[in-house]
Amino acid sequence: MNLEFVEREATPRLLMKLSIQLHLAGLSLSNTVSVLEVFGVDRVRSTVHNWVHKADLQPESGRCPNHVAVDETVIQLDDEQYWLYAAVDPDSNDLLHTKLEPTRTNVIADQFLAELREKHDVDDAIFLVDGAVPLHRACEKHDLDFRYERHGNRNSVKRIFREIKRRTTSFSNCFSNAKAETADMWLRSFAFAWNQLI
Repeated sequence: MNLEFVEREATPRLLMKLSIQLHLAGLSLSNTVSVLEVFGVDRVRSTVHNWVHKADLQPESGRCPNHVAVDETVIQLDDEQYWLYAAVDPDSNDLLHTKLEPTRTNVIADQFLAELREKHDVDDAIFLVDGAVPLHRACEKHDLDFRYERHGNRNSVKRIFREIKRRTTSFSNCFSNAKAETADMWLRSFAFAWNQLI
């Protein structure tokens, strides 16, 4: 975890890292601040929130999975709906890539798979998709081997969606007062933490 963003060392780096990991693992900002108090460090919730976002955590690149489960779901940002695209290695349950977009189109599905291919060696993987036509077309366009699967190994991506939605219920079942960039950064940080904890 890179903490190069720290300008002044008001909190020991070890406690900053612990706070970031605890919050990403599911502890609320209030409870994370309470843990810091056990170590004699008095910080406000917004400080921990800023640490999480400034750390700019992302899943590792360079994976070479045999299968990739891909899907999309709706995420609520205040009163707007966004589409969350996700790719998961069902063998390890690692979250490989996410993309948050305001719409669901063939172009966005194509961009999502292009970004995934840049980050990971997935050209020989079998993609597991549901009936989403944009994902089918994107797989065909990138000449990726895919098969329709509603359950089975695709459940790994559904588990992640359930966990994201469970976590956002603590935000009133949406990202309240959050811009899309903030939600996208939280999702990348969540992916990093998910891969560390699985």
